[in-house]
Amino acid sequence: MYLYFVKAEKSTPCGLPARSVLTSYYKSKHFKCRTHDPWNDFTSPDQTILCNDINQSMHCQLLAGLIHRRQVLRLGAVFASAFLRAISFLERNWRKLCDDIRNGQLNSFITDPSCRSSMSTLLSSPDPCLADEISKICSQKCWKGILCKLWPKAKYIEAVVTGSMAQYVPALEHYCEGKLHLVCTMYASSECYFGVNLKPLSDPDDVAFTLLPNMGYFEFIPLGHNGTLLMDFDENEQVPNDKLVDLVNVKIGCFYELVITTFAGLYRYRVGDVLQVVAFHNKAPQFRFICRRNVVISIDSEKTNEEDLHRSVTMSKKLLEPYDALLVEYTSYADTCSVPGHYVLYWEILHYGTKGDPLDPNVLQECCIAVEEELDYVYRRCRTNDKSVGPLEIRVVEPGTFEALMDLFITKGASINQYKTPRCIKSKKALKLLKSKVSASFFSPRDPKWGPN
Repeated sequence: MYLYFVKAEKSTPCGLPARSVLTSYYKSKHFKCRTHDPWNDFTSPDQTILCNDINQSMHCQLLAGLIHRRQVLRLGAVFASAFLRAISFLERNWRKLCDDIRNGQLNSFITDPSCRSSMSTLLSSPDPCLADEISKICSQKCWKGILCKLWPKAKYIEAVVTGSMAQYVPALEHYCEGKLHLVCTMYASSECYFGVNLKPLSDPDDVAFTLLPNMGYFEFIPLGHNGTLLMDFDENEQVPNDKLVDLVNVKIGCFYELVITTFAGLYRYRVGDVLQVVAFHNKAPQFRFICRRNVVISIDSEKTNEEDLHRSVTMSKKLLEPYDALLVEYTSYADTCSVPGHYVLYWEILHYGTKGDPLDPNVLQECCIAVEEELDYVYRRCRTNDKSVGPLEIRVVEPGTFEALMDLFITKGASINQYKTPRCIKSKKALKLLKSKVSASFFSPRDPKWGPN
């Protein structure tokens, strides 16, 4: 049960179709006219994948997956965020899906003719027994381990869980109760297919990709060793040729920005990904994806990148675990409306225990200072010594806020397949949405530890 989605394509001023790479693939003959492969037999009919309406597509694909629940061996989506969005959709709409199965008829809100036609063969007759099975599972108050209950033969979840997607790992493990492997098989972008994970069953924290030299010509901008920045270039600056390192000359432990030259015509194109060399397979270097280089939040002289922010949030969210709470999603914002400015984190928290009591405010305040303690030396100096950055703030938002944020970006042209929650929000409309969903706010109670040495 792999959940794939397309985005409605646009046209350039001269009439050329413009669409995401995944949509282009799904609409091509390579996908639509592919020969039957027993090892890649999807539950979703092609017509449901090709439906432009995300909600109709999601409903039909989940319905098909539930109908085949006893045959499903693998679960997945392109990104972990899309798969979790599907779980959220299921949590809200399982009763409608059960009604479809019980009655043997597709819900009337599905108006896409291709979806109705393709699903009619799956809903050939009522199946009240299957509907009752699913209803009994989904009606449980706690959804911990729900995936293993709904799809008991599933062996693993395949999705991108590296980089910014790593923060979804705890949520995925919650829904599968840690019983399913989280598999990340490849490293690719719209510009080029880069490499593969030769150890797909490895822990998400240990995933490394071996670049395939027949995919393009790979070069690297050295960024440092052990996290120390040696050189930096503006995002739009032309990198001097003598500063580029070839694939065969990279060193273990070093950080690089990826530069590619492709068969399609990109010449020394800066992808924007920061990679670290962690090992070699024979003579082929293996890389760990660190972050997107252009994701940064800053108030003063400090520069916080995606990796630092993610590491800090990962450490602080552990304080929620004793209270049966889970950080579902987060983003950040540099609030400079006051002086000094300060970091704002928007947190959506899931309470999965039976208590249902609100978190003690002291816990969230300790989360604030825990984030700050993990940020780098310059940030802590700005906070504690220079006083040029104010206390960090965590704003807790209502459940479903980040789905609404995703919907907002999708209406602005983003693709559900390639959508990733921005780790730093700058859009005024997105900030307005987030602020409207805030249920509580907490600040760091003290300065983080800092010393001149």
